Amino acid sequence: MACTVKRAFKYRFYPTDEQAAELARTFGCVRLVYNKALEERTRAWRSQRHRMSYADTSAALTAWKKTGELAFLNEVSSVPLQQALRHLQAAFAAFFGKRARYPSLKSRKKSRASAEYTRSAFTWRDGALTLAKMNGPLDIVWSRPLPEGAVPSTATVSKDAAGRWFVSLLCEDTVIRLEPSDKVVGLDAGVTSLVTLSTGEKVANPRHERRDRERLARAQKDMARKAKGSANREKAKAKVARVHARIADRRRDFLHKLSSRLVHENQVVVIEDLNVRNMVKNHSLARAISDAGWRELRVMLEYKAGWYGREFVVIDRWFPSTKTCSKCGTLQKDMPLNVREWECGGCGARHDRDVNAARNIVAAGLAVSACGAGVRPQRESSRTGRSATKQETQRATAGLPRL
Repeated sequence: MACTVKRAFKYRFYPTDEQAAELARTFGCVRLVYNKALEERTRAWRSQRHRMSYADTSAALTAWKKTGELAFLNEVSSVPLQQALRHLQAAFAAFFGKRARYPSLKSRKKSRASAEYTRSAFTWRDGALTLAKMNGPLDIVWSRPLPEGAVPSTATVSKDAAGRWFVSLLCEDTVIRLEPSDKVVGLDAGVTSLVTLSTGEKVANPRHERRDRERLARAQKDMARKAKGSANREKAKAKVARVHARIADRRRDFLHKLSSRLVHENQVVVIEDLNVRNMVKNHSLARAISDAGWRELRVMLEYKAGWYGREFVVIDRWFPSTKTCSKCGTLQKDMPLNVREWECGGCGARHDRDVNAARNIVAAGLAVSACGAGVRPQRESSRTGRSATKQETQRATAGLPRL
């Protein structure tokens, strides 16, 4: 069975000097409009307890363009500016829905430089993309073809810290659903092994950052020797960014291949809900955790499972998967990180720490799925002070045969 999904296709392109200058102006205007609208919304709430909407900020943008101070906003396409306001509205919706923090200002040095063009702000003709305010099409490197007959609905142009230009085209694509499978798998994330599967397989951690650590250290040391604000420092900074980009590209490629394999091979994929933001506060493991890319792997598994008709289950982060015996269900009191193998005091079974955790994860995930509990951990506490998902998981797995 086939289904239609919206899919982004990202390509690198090489702008002319005129195109680069136009895009740089657009990036700056987008950032300014976003920050100014955020300040206006914050001021309106603090002073008047008035919650501004997208329509209010759009009207404010029209007024800004008529002032002498911000008249230069008329020189760039209006569509990316309107899209910036829509992105701000989405950020506030996520904040009020308790899914994200309060929106923050965009920094010229730290924030990603990007601009989003909708269908009315670009021309797509014979495979050539021409953005508004530009005389010619972008010189895109077509590393893979777009779906046959596809017409992009949006085009997002960005420039990374390494100086590379990219365009992401959002198109409708037809995805063939995979044949149903009877295989299920649980994933236990780790540092030595990137993930351990409930089948007993351990996927080695490529440690992309460690492989390039020496090259990165040399580039950073070279940048530190340059005077701040000098042209040589900017060149050295770009060199550091290129090393980081190389690491990120290799990590993303590996995670795409791993997530695709897991989704294609299994009908149900179960993982734990890890709080990576708090975990990286452990300074001994922060570098290794950041290099592993657990969050990125989870995102890939989730949307690919949706594409191909697979089930993706996330169990509560407080479920004691490591300390529970997967044979008899006995809960151990303590399990220090240095203990890699242990023996159950209840049944005498000997376990590999990570394999045992993965088997408990898949058992809990199947129980949660069968009982209809939410696959996303709930934030609200119940009368017992524990999350509803955790209680449901423990109740559902009480009489479940252990793997």
